[in-house]
Amino acid sequence: MDNHRNTQRDSELSIDEYSTPNDDDVPYSDDETDDELESPLPHTEPDQNRINREAEDGQETPKKKSDLTWEVKANDKHFYEDPRFQKKKFFCIKSSKYADNSIKTSKYNVITFLPRNLIEQFQRAANFYFLVLLILQCIPQITTLSWYTTLVPLLLVLGITAIKDLADDITRHTSDNEINNRKCEILQDGRFKQSKWKHINVGDVIRLKKDDDIPADLLLLSSTEPNSLCYVETAALDGETNLKFKMSLDVTHKNLQHEEGLERFDALLVCEEPNNRLDKLTGTMYWGSASYAVDMDKVLLRGCTVRNTDVCHGLVIYAGTDTKIMRNGGKTRFKRTKIDVLMNYLVYMIFVVLILVSSGLAIGNAFWEQQMRNISWYLYDGQDWSPNYRGFLTFWGYIIILNTMVPISLYVSVEVIRLGQSYFINWDMLMYYDKNDTAANARTTTLNEQLGQIQYIFSDKTGTLTQNIMVFKKCAINGQIYGEARNSSGKEVDKIEAADLSWNQYADNKLAFHDHYLINCVKSEKDPDIKEFFKLLALCHTVMAEQKDGELVYQAASPDEEALVTAARNLGYVFLKRTQNSITISEMGAIRTYETLAMLDFNSDRKRMSVILRDPDGNLKLYCKGADTIIYARLHEASKSKDVTQKSLDVFAAETLRTLCLCYKDLGEQQFSKWFQKYQDASVSTVDRDAALSTVYEEIETDLLLLGATAIEDKLQDGVPETISKLAEANIKIWVLTGDKKETAENIGFSCQLLTEDMSLCYGEDINQELQVKQENRRNHIGVSAQANPNMNQSTLPEGKRALIITGTWLNEILYEKKKKKKKKLLKIRRHKTKEELDEEKRKEEALKEQRQKDFVDLACECSAVVCCRVTPKQKAMVVSLVKKYKKAVTLSIGDGANDVNMIKTADIGVGISGQEGMQAVMSSDYSFAQFRFLQRLLLVHGRWSYIRMCKFLQYFFYKNFSFTLVHFWYSFFNGFSAQTVYESWFITLYNVLYTSLPVLLVGLLDQDVSDKLSLHVPKLYLPGQKDKLFNYVRFFESLIHGILTSLVIFFVPYGAFLQTMGQDGEAPSDYQSFAVTAASALVITANFQIALDTSYWTFVNAFSVLGSIALYFGVMFDIHSAGIHVIFPSQFYFTGAAPNALRQPYLWLTIILTVGMCLLPVIAVRFFLKTVAPTESEKIQKNRKQYEKEIKTPKPRPSVLRRGVSQRRSTYAFSHQPGYADLITTGRSIRRKTAPRRVGIAAAEFAPSDGRQ
Repeated sequence: MDNHRNTQRDSELSIDEYSTPNDDDVPYSDDETDDELESPLPHTEPDQNRINREAEDGQETPKKKSDLTWEVKANDKHFYEDPRFQKKKFFCIKSSKYADNSIKTSKYNVITFLPRNLIEQFQRAANFYFLVLLILQCIPQITTLSWYTTLVPLLLVLGITAIKDLADDITRHTSDNEINNRKCEILQDGRFKQSKWKHINVGDVIRLKKDDDIPADLLLLSSTEPNSLCYVETAALDGETNLKFKMSLDVTHKNLQHEEGLERFDALLVCEEPNNRLDKLTGTMYWGSASYAVDMDKVLLRGCTVRNTDVCHGLVIYAGTDTKIMRNGGKTRFKRTKIDVLMNYLVYMIFVVLILVSSGLAIGNAFWEQQMRNISWYLYDGQDWSPNYRGFLTFWGYIIILNTMVPISLYVSVEVIRLGQSYFINWDMLMYYDKNDTAANARTTTLNEQLGQIQYIFSDKTGTLTQNIMVFKKCAINGQIYGEARNSSGKEVDKIEAADLSWNQYADNKLAFHDHYLINCVKSEKDPDIKEFFKLLALCHTVMAEQKDGELVYQAASPDEEALVTAARNLGYVFLKRTQNSITISEMGAIRTYETLAMLDFNSDRKRMSVILRDPDGNLKLYCKGADTIIYARLHEASKSKDVTQKSLDVFAAETLRTLCLCYKDLGEQQFSKWFQKYQDASVSTVDRDAALSTVYEEIETDLLLLGATAIEDKLQDGVPETISKLAEANIKIWVLTGDKKETAENIGFSCQLLTEDMSLCYGEDINQELQVKQENRRNHIGVSAQANPNMNQSTLPEGKRALIITGTWLNEILYEKKKKKKKKLLKIRRHKTKEELDEEKRKEEALKEQRQKDFVDLACECSAVVCCRVTPKQKAMVVSLVKKYKKAVTLSIGDGANDVNMIKTADIGVGISGQEGMQAVMSSDYSFAQFRFLQRLLLVHGRWSYIRMCKFLQYFFYKNFSFTLVHFWYSFFNGFSAQTVYESWFITLYNVLYTSLPVLLVGLLDQDVSDKLSLHVPKLYLPGQKDKLFNYVRFFESLIHGILTSLVIFFVPYGAFLQTMGQDGEAPSDYQSFAVTAASALVITANFQIALDTSYWTFVNAFSVLGSIALYFGVMFDIHSAGIHVIFPSQFYFTGAAPNALRQPYLWLTIILTVGMCLLPVIAVRFFLKTVAPTESEKIQKNRKQYEKEIKTPKPRPSVLRRGVSQRRSTYAFSHQPGYADLITTGRSIRRKTAPRRVGIAAAEFAPSDGRQ
């Protein structure tokens, strides 16, 4: 038994389980195949594996097809007409596999709109049902109502829905046209001609200029920058505003700078088929007799923007729907609310009830015909049909009569309410952002009430929670903290005033600094540590400077670097320019040029960067900045201020600021010469160059002297902490999904108060260990219940509030993604297996993976907060789908970039932030606005109101229609089950359209139990929506029972009153028409007064609608019952004089009043009792409204989440996520060739080895 378990456990292990994933790595690409992910086989191959492999090699196996099947021929339109590039589209119709560059999100055109829209609408069960009813009503033998009673409401529903769909599609057409008709330049007939995006095709050569949006995925051919560099902004893809660089092949850089060369360019590019991998492309370019490798560093992606590059040229690789940004959009899912799903089940249930009731009444009719037909000879209609056949016809008659149990007006009313609620969101000025003139926009009208039921929010970080703006806030120099509001003498002041930087001609006013004491210290130039500190900030970086319109402008690899260099600039140490071998700065007005001897670049393992310089006086220095944990390990024993700087770092961490430590080292000529020789040897190493360079860097970056630390604020959007706090009080869990580094994401979690100091932080390795324990316990206790063995549920995680911080690589490790499954095979003995064995193995793997996923979701959902970092767009969507799948929860995703689109489409509700990061997320979203803080108003106010209104509307609507329809059921016991109607046909037609529609519509649009301010002030009011308390099966059956009781009163009270009565004129008003008028009048008054009882928020419009509907009923009824209209349409209006004759009898008015009273008084009594004994939360707030409003006016200060005396420093650093900028600078590939500075090249000459190697 134990051996079997060990074998089973070993079969589930993989190579990855013995290695720890790297938290700084972005996981493998989304679409990579198992073959791409396969690691090399172990050095010692098992003998049985070798024997099996040799046996298999002896068999004939089909040759594997190359993955590089996408062929692009430059400047050759006819190449793509080759039959091998055609794919079958429909029967014998073929089309090219190469998509054009036009984007189509619209559904209809002029020809297809009407037929396609009607087909779509009749796919809804209710619409199709009413179409069948309409056909049945045209059959004379079974019709009991005129055909127009169904046709008018059906046309109204179809028309309103069609108009709404048409308006939505016109918006999509407008958006498509705006994108497709953007201008671009395409090479045609040897010259670049202006064209439109939609005319771009694969293989075209296009020209882009500075600040142009990239229209397709392009291979960069050349640019006006040195070495054909091209700087791009990827904000639309990933929300990051720092620039990335791309570089063309050297051969295209040299030969394709002009139109003549571009016209002759006829290369063939062979690469992989279109996919969604944003970080990887593999291809080969064949030109002339040579071939050249092509990778992602040479590709410009659609959705990015060209920056700092005057002109560049590109070859179109993928166009339109084949581009990576479009492939990352994910599949558009049809979204439906929980109420929609419930309503469909209820409608199906009502259909079943309708059929059963109609069947029962039809059987009753057949029995009555058989027993009573001979006695009731006077009812003979001239047809000699059998009782059974008459019962069959009566069945269809009752199907028609009782169809109002599922009224078609329900659907049109729901659409109207949702449309109105969407406009209220659009018109909400408190969700309007005036800085960029952006209002909230409900891009869908079908999900509003779902906003009141959200349980999980999945949020992007960059551009969603943060502004992607870094601000230099504080610093610590020699143990002294600077940055507090102090006057020039160093005393703290209450009044905050920005420091005057007018003395500095280079100040750009981007630094809001309030410490006047530091400004004085800088200006006095007396403290050498302060001078060295800011000199380091001006010298140790990879920022590029350029003059633009007479202004000095910086372009940085990361926002952090720009913030630090900008801070030094405003405080008198100004980075001016750089060349390949020098950097020039202004030190308090004095221009000094330093010789750049070496730049030790940043990467995610080193977490630091250094620069070795020779100052104008000939001294050698190494300046270094990096993560505090890395720097402290490399400090000299005699370095001063280590302890006080440590305390400063703790203070900065408590304030959730991002920190960097700064240090330096004086170098001797001989020491540097020896090191430089090793550096050059490592630079040209052909074996593991990165590791060799890292080792050499370690040698020089030792015995450093600490200068101090910087503290940068990753600026949050306004109101983010308050919003997260409010949503947490509403029992909404927030998960942050980001591509940022773990340290950065964790720090932002503390900044926005998603994470607090009283939470225990769990990481990927902790969760992995916990899941393995669970799996082992489950395997060891198969068949044993958790109650019988409590050890099964013991957890290794800390007790209390927990937060989970997990990286994308750990997600793949934990969730058994395809990378892992491929590697499992490497450890198994290879042998031939039967198909049954393979299927069984696959089934077990899937079951194991599903159980693992469920366990992970359960653990994660137990945490108070979850942060997933270094995740890909596909992983973001996967996390959302797992929570939806295993928790059956209502989810909302919010983001601002193209990498959030898949997540936005996967969630039940998708929200796009319309900011500086492009519109891809907005275009795929259901709702959009400009700031994250508007989310609390969208959910706690609009979402909650929409949910309450819709629930109240549905509950009342079912009630009033059961009350209306079931009167026919009771009447059937007194008319021989003959399918005769209680009311006249025009009353049946207009009951839901005119007489009872407006009041309930206004409740669905305007009702509110508490004001918007109270909704925000008391977030726990949101809880009923999460728990489906206001409309569910129980509430539906309450409406059903209420409707049944009301219908009983509506029928039997007038019936009893009419049984033995005498009018004032001595005549008995007990005729059928008078009874119909009395019952209809009582029903209309009862239904309208009932909605009045359900109304919480009274306005003049509500009062007018209730009283107006009753008045409208009497007015229309008197007109319909008049003699004049009967003369014109005698067959349609046959209740001539019924209303005037009946309603002139006081006895009938007393009957109506008694009926209404008996329907409403019990409701009033029950509600009074429930409000007194068990009031709801909103009723309690209504009762104490003034007290809560007073609390709103005098809000309590928010308690700090930081605990005094607790030091939990979080080392957070930030550089470019794309190493390589230092190499660009030192090789001169990013520097424009200008007049060389005097000292350029001296370093290479002085320290070159004697054999001449470079």
